[in-house]
Amino acid sequence: MKIGEVCLLTGDVVRLSDFYRMLLRVDGAGDDPVHQVILEGETALTVYNDGSNWESAGQTMCLAFTVADVDIEYERLRGFGVTVVEKPTDRPWGARNMSLLDPDGNLVYLRSFPERGE
Repeated sequence: MKIGEVCLLTGDVVRLSDFYRMLLRVDGAGDDPVHQVILEGETALTVYNDGSNWESAGQTMCLAFTVADVDIEYERLRGFGVTVVEKPTDRPWGARNMSLLDPDGNLVYLRSFPERGE
């Protein structure tokens, strides 16, 4: 079994999709207010509005993306006014992580593995 999709539920699909396209450096824009695909492949990242009031729901998820250099991403994202929860920090398991909030308040981690060259 494989994960086929990670779907972010929101009341504002366009806003959240635009944020993830900026964060992940994905070209394109969408104006569909109900469903947009951000990343395609074996595991897709999508944004969807099923009509529920997600703004009042408790958030119990986070996303983590591996990047080449967390420090470069931190500097880039500061220019977009992203809410940073934790600046880049070395972790005992060899990762260098930072965390931020998306426009809906979901926690997002960016991580790199300097020792492995990732």
